[in-house]
Amino acid sequence: MRGRGIPMTYSGRNGGFTLLEVLLAFVVFALSFTTVLEILSGSMRNTVRAREYTEIALIAQSVMDQLGLEIPLEQGTTVSGDSGDYTWEINIYSYEDNPENASSVELGELTGIELLQIDLAVTGGEPPRRNTKSFSTVRAMLANRELSSE
Repeated sequence: MRGRGIPMTYSGRNGGFTLLEVLLAFVVFALSFTTVLEILSGSMRNTVRAREYTEIALIAQSVMDQLGLEIPLEQGTTVSGDSGDYTWEINIYSYEDNPENASSVELGELTGIELLQIDLAVTGGEPPRRNTKSFSTVRAMLANRELSSE
């Protein structure tokens, strides 16, 4: 019925979305959601890794603080222990000269000071990502401790 001068046209759109538009919106949403989930999981992994590194550093500091008190500060000493889920091993030996600081040992001999190299290895973490971190320092002590106590 074409009456009264109103042309009948069909525009093909009546205000809704086509199936293709809905599918495209869903794909964009799924890709965006996947990206957000990947970022969150990476952030969680980094947080766990940072926690493990912090715990290892705190344990290393605690063990180094025990040197000379609970752990004997003597050349040739090897001590190991554990602290919760972490294990540690400390080796103490005579400091050896290297070309960069050759005068350190000579100065120590002249002043009666013995330099000791201290190496500490702390191992810990979850079994699939179990890791070991190494720490090293040099300590000075009197070479003849018997003479200084008289």
